[in-house]
Amino acid sequence: MEEVAMKHQSRDELSNVAHITAEPQNAVMDRRQRLERWLKLLECDPRRTLTALVGTEYHPWCDRDLMRSDNSPFSVAFEDPVLREEGLQNDTYGEAKRFFELSDHQLHEIVCYCHVGHSMTALRAARCVRAALDGPRYLSKETF
Repeated sequence: MEEVAMKHQSRDELSNVAHITAEPQNAVMDRRQRLERWLKLLECDPRRTLTALVGTEYHPWCDRDLMRSDNSPFSVAFEDPVLREEGLQNDTYGEAKRFFELSDHQLHEIVCYCHVGHSMTALRAARCVRAALDGPRYLSKETF
């Protein structure tokens, strides 16, 4: 059997021979299922130390949406290939808000340092995600 070498090609080169899309092809989870998956991921390692985001309520929405931190509760979700396949694009505040359909107030409870200091356990984040499961749905114009 002949070995085939893999050749790295840029996105532009690939688009000449294939249809490329950034949209998930098989997204099937609803909001509740996505949140339950995130909750399960956080509960898998409840003592894991996660990083909080500083002052989410003080930033204008455009800056807040870009906020992220290594090893945050959002990072736990983004590490999961299933959630990425469902369409989670990165581990920013704005992407978590969009993907999980959460309000600023719900996200503030989950990740803001004013509740926990600079770090929290995954169990603490999981409890906040659980509270958001049955909370109000995402409101696009909601602000603090």
